Amino acid sequence: MVDQDEKMAMELHSGISAFEAKYFGDASKLLSPLADAGNPEAQYRMAVMAQNGLGMVQNENMALKYMTGAAESGHALAQHGLGFMYMEGECAPNDPAKAMEWFRKAADQGMIGSLTTMARMYKEGLGVEKDLDEAQRLYREAGFDEM
Repeated sequence: MVDQDEKMAMELHSGISAFEAKYFGDASKLLSPLADAGNPEAQYRMAVMAQNGLGMVQNENMALKYMTGAAESGHALAQHGLGFMYMEGECAPNDPAKAMEWFRKAADQGMIGSLTTMARMYKEGLGVEKDLDEAQRLYREAGFDEM
């Protein structure tokens, strides 16, 4: 007999597999109840599908809701994704300062892309005061020698 936790784990695994195989309709059916229950992995993938209209009609409100839920749970990719939503004003209000907060959280978990995005933001003065020294430091931290 399969208990509830095992069943949810199997559904999550199946949903992620469907997502990775680009069977987005199946992924949505499997992951939606898990995302609604607060599972960050399911929330992240549902956000990506809702943002891009994969397996469903594009839904910016759903994308923001799920990306925020996953990001607040500490999901690094979701934190990075939420940063981009705020930076680009896509699915979320354009708010570079808020974007920087989420990129920092993701960078603290080792997301190199977040470090390089933060460096670019400091280089261009986007959401922060322009600071070429900080930009250079972040690029170096990300493994790049120069801007």
